[in-house]
Amino acid sequence: MRVAQYKLPKAEGDTEDASVVLYYFGQGQGGSTAANVERWVGQIKQADGTAAKDSKQESFEVNGLKVTSVDVSGTYVAETAPGSGTFHNKPAYRLRAAVVETPNGAYFVKLVGPEKTVTQWNDSFVTYIKSFEFK
Repeated sequence: MRVAQYKLPKAEGDTEDASVVLYYFGQGQGGSTAANVERWVGQIKQADGTAAKDSKQESFEVNGLKVTSVDVSGTYVAETAPGSGTFHNKPAYRLRAAVVETPNGAYFVKLVGPEKTVTQWNDSFVTYIKSFEFK
C-alpha cells in the first residue's frame, strides 16, 4: 500500500523533517475521497484538543485526473502506527494531502511535518501533485 516515502529536510529552526508518503491500495480500495479528507482533517487538532477550524479543501483537474487536496495546521494527533493505540502529539504541524483519482483507483498523497518545514516544501508538493498522469 505504501508505494513511496520521502523525507523532506527540515526548515531552519524546526527540530524535525517532514515526510511525504504515496499510497495505492488498488482499484476501489482505500476509502472515498470524502472519508480520507475527513480522516486527515481529524488528525490535526487545535491546541485545546478541539477539531481543527481552518482546513482548506480544493478540487481541480490535472492531466484529466480529478484531484482533491486538503491543507490543515495545528497539533498532529494521528496514530503512530495503524491500530497501535498510541498517538502523536506534535504542536505547530501542518498536513497537506491529496487524493488523485485514476481509472485504476485512487492514489493518496500525504505530506506532514512541522509547519515551517511543510510551508517550505509546499510549492514542491503542489508541483508533484500536478505532475500525475495516467498512462
